[in-house]
Amino acid sequence: MLIGERLRALREKLNLSQGDIEKRTGLLRCYISRVENGHTVPAVETLEKLARALEIPLYQFLYDGDEPPPLPRNGIADRQWGASGRSARYLARLGHALAQMRPEDRTLLMYITQRIASRKQRRS
Repeated sequence: MLIGERLRALREKLNLSQGDIEKRTGLLRCYISRVENGHTVPAVETLEKLARALEIPLYQFLYDGDEPPPLPRNGIADRQWGASGRSARYLARLGHALAQMRPEDRTLLMYITQRIASRKQRRS
């Protein structure tokens, strides 16, 4: 299914107009129409805005099932930090906080984080 068709189906399922989506996302109504009619392919950041406006997870634009697709079970994901439990909850809170920050503040935070990580690697 094309993203535009999926967007229209989800929007209509929730009884929202293109104007409602415009108000929720800040995207122009004509842009939303162009996406729905297949004239424009939105960037991932735009899909994230649309998913938040529709109050759905992002995967629903790309996947036709009711549940998220199963993750491959190679054992690595189970051992990664943030994959489950307390670290996953912390990572979700961090993602929410980052989404509310200004882009220049996120850039600064990334720079500082990379400096700390590289300093830690040099010590090891």
